[in-house]
Amino acid sequence: MKILVVIDMQNDFIDGSLGTAEAVEIVPNVNKKIKSYKAQGLDIVFTRDTHYENYLSTMEGKKLPVMHCIKNTHGWEISPELDTDGCTIINKPSFGSLELAEFIASDPKVTEVEIVGLCTDICVISNAMIIKARLPEIKITVDSSCCAGVTPESHENALNAMKMCHIDIK
Repeated sequence: MKILVVIDMQNDFIDGSLGTAEAVEIVPNVNKKIKSYKAQGLDIVFTRDTHYENYLSTMEGKKLPVMHCIKNTHGWEISPELDTDGCTIINKPSFGSLELAEFIASDPKVTEVEIVGLCTDICVISNAMIIKARLPEIKITVDSSCCAGVTPESHENALNAMKMCHIDIK
C-alpha cells in the first residue's frame, strides 16, 4: 500500500513569517496530489511543525530567530486550501519526526511512501532520511513539483542529496 506524507504545509511556511513565492506556487500541486490519493482511498499523513512561546530560547530558535508555527496560531495551521479531513496529523517539535517514521512502520501493509511539502532542504529531507533509515526496504519518492525549499538552489541541493540516498525524485 502507498501512503502520502505532506510535510509542514502550514501558513507560516507558505505566505507567513517564513513563506516564499515558491511555497505559494506549490499549493495547487499539493492540493491536486491530496485529492488524487483521497480518490484512490489511500492514506495521507500530515506533519505540523509545532513550536511554543519559548521558541527563541531553543537551539533552533537561536539559529533561526524567526517566530513561526507557534501552536494554536494562524501560522501553525495547515493551509485551508488543503483537505485534512480523515487524515492523520502529527505535530513535530523539530525538523524530522521519529513519531512519523514509527507511525509508518506500524502498518506492515505500507510498501511505498510519497513525500511532498515544505521545506525541501530542511524538513522534507530530514523526514525522508529518517523514514529511509527506519524502513530501508520501503520505496520512498519525493515529488519535486510539490516541494519548495528556502531557496531554489537549496531545493535542488536537497533533491540531489536524497537521490544519493536512494530516494526517488520525480
